[in-house]
Amino acid sequence: MIIFINDIPVRILRSTETPDGGRINHTVDAAITTITQASLIHHVWIKNVGESEIDTILGFLDSKIPTGVLSLALSVMDYDSIRVYIRSKFKIIKAAGGVIRKKDKFLMIYRMKKWDLPKGKKEKGERYKETAVREVEEECNVTVRLGKKVCTTWHTYTMNKNAMMKKTRWYIMDLVDDSRMRPATEEDIEEARWMSSKEVYHALEHSYKSINYVMEKYYEKVELKPTR
Repeated sequence: MIIFINDIPVRILRSTETPDGGRINHTVDAAITTITQASLIHHVWIKNVGESEIDTILGFLDSKIPTGVLSLALSVMDYDSIRVYIRSKFKIIKAAGGVIRKKDKFLMIYRMKKWDLPKGKKEKGERYKETAVREVEEECNVTVRLGKKVCTTWHTYTMNKNAMMKKTRWYIMDLVDDSRMRPATEEDIEEARWMSSKEVYHALEHSYKSINYVMEKYYEKVELKPTR
């Protein structure tokens, strides 16, 4: 499981799993060393993580003091209970969205000074697939055909001083009609644009890490690699 906490990727691992060694700069064993903010530099693997360590880490990631951490891998002692514990710290919001294709181009939206993918909150009684199609059509005024699921992301944010966690299911979609495409300005979307893979690659430099993750999973799913 990977959670994007304040846009920092935090991967939750079972005690028997190890992270990609090429992505780790520093290792901390919580069983013998106290976790400090100074130890969270670049890509960090923390072993033997329990509930108290989760509280400490969440506190550091939510601190107004800048942290140098780029990603975290947490090996937890009880995977299932830690997942439940982390979720208990947030109000869960369910959502769905899409990676929309028009031949060799993808639909990106510009909102809140970031490039993003269309998505939105799930309504009561609605299935995730229905949410994904509805939100894409509402935000960009296009008609799409639903395809396979790409992945599920979890990311946190603060709303009215409340800690929120959004669970979003992402689907591949193919365009049916974009003759009336327009950004939903009432949703703070300034632009909806079709981009080549190369343009998407550069747009992702001004996006969220969770959206980068979605596109990585998409390319894995279709066995392609983005053009740089």
